[in-house]
Amino acid sequence: MPKVAVVGSGLAGFTAYQTLRRALAPGDIAVLGTNADPAAAWRVRAAAIGQREMRSESDGHCLPTSFPGLAISSVRRRRSPRPLLDSVLDRYHPTVDEFLAHVERLRERSGWDESLVLRTVERVRAVDGGFELDGERFTHVLLAPGHPGLHVPDELRNDPRAVHSYEPHDYAATVTVVGAGLAAATEWLNALAAGAEVVSVRRREPTRRPLNVPRQYFSRRGLAGYQCLGPRERVERLRTLTAPSYPAGAEWDEPLEQAAREGRFRVEQSVNGSAQVICATGFRRGFRHDRLLACLVAEHDLETADDWLVLDTDSTVPGLSEATRTLAVAGAPAQWAFPAADTLPGARYAAHGFLRRIETCRTR
Repeated sequence: MPKVAVVGSGLAGFTAYQTLRRALAPGDIAVLGTNADPAAAWRVRAAAIGQREMRSESDGHCLPTSFPGLAISSVRRRRSPRPLLDSVLDRYHPTVDEFLAHVERLRERSGWDESLVLRTVERVRAVDGGFELDGERFTHVLLAPGHPGLHVPDELRNDPRAVHSYEPHDYAATVTVVGAGLAAATEWLNALAAGAEVVSVRRREPTRRPLNVPRQYFSRRGLAGYQCLGPRERVERLRTLTAPSYPAGAEWDEPLEQAAREGRFRVEQSVNGSAQVICATGFRRGFRHDRLLACLVAEHDLETADDWLVLDTDSTVPGLSEATRTLAVAGAPAQWAFPAADTLPGARYAAHGFLRRIETCRTR
């Protein structure tokens, strides 16, 4: 019977699983999730916005270590050293097709399907020496529940014109895009390319940066500075870091400037009479929107700060992780420990901390 469980079979759980496989066999790990394909949800969202390249750079992959990532396979396929050079300089962006092929290869060779148990986990309860997941006991548990659903502004929930950017859709002749992050910027270009007149509705001007959080927070020094912040300062920092952003560059600016000159793109403060409203508003945020985490917090009186579950620096849950058991969190709910937790490097970071705890556990 496995002593280690990963709750969640999406990309965060899958990436964590690859790290755990460095020390554990497939039979030692139970992955409890609702879909055998770890990229299933991500695949639909990427297709919905017409994403062609990954926003992540060199370490945006599911392997246990950052380097060399997908660049090596790209070198072989393209017969050029350029991808590897770009990887060293953090400028390598694999295509969506390259990334999905990478996931499929890892799935086949890592034992993922052997470890997978298709079921939903409703409750996590701490018990002596471990945790019960709906009555089944494990010594070490990593929670990777993913995002707690798509966010649609309250005023648009019942609007028949509204569709979320991450749901399959076409484009009407007139389109309003609500939001200002990468999905919104992608939708501006998509709708313009489809011949639509586009209105951007945003509460603030987006930050222009290559990654969803500044690169410094992926380094040890930058992360150490973040983890030294007190609770109030950390909440404010997270709110700043999770504000809308998309990369700078002519590939974004030139089409928008041309469309603005043609009268086909403009910014407004509120939704108008467009035939279609696309909510490029991302995901719901906060542990309260995730039933499993909300129940865990309430039942065990866990410490929280605003929307975030308070975690130790290695992404484990304080008070419930002890010398004989470990409860850790990966993916979007783990931002308290790692501000870019909802990225693939973030999932890898949580998994390495989890594995260190397992390897030092007295009962292993």
